[in-house]
Amino acid sequence: MTVLLALALTLLLSATALLALLRIYRGPSLLDRVVGADLLLSAMLAAVATEAAVSRHATTLPVLVVLSMLGFVGSVSLVRFAVRAES
Repeated sequence: MTVLLALALTLLLSATALLALLRIYRGPSLLDRVVGADLLLSAMLAAVATEAAVSRHATTLPVLVVLSMLGFVGSVSLVRFAVRAES
């Protein structure tokens, strides 16, 4: 049962990452590419958090916090840049 759960989770996160890469590649606008990059970062954070939960260690928690803050600040700054460029 554990092997099936790990396989399903791996396939789910891989499919999410591939769809996010597709959105980054084919996105017609800058904001579509920002959403794709944010989704890709979220999928990577979910994979690292899952690995930390399975192996039961909390040493990756600061890395997760820093990466999530970096993703948030990056998304907000790019959206602010896009709004200024439109006006």
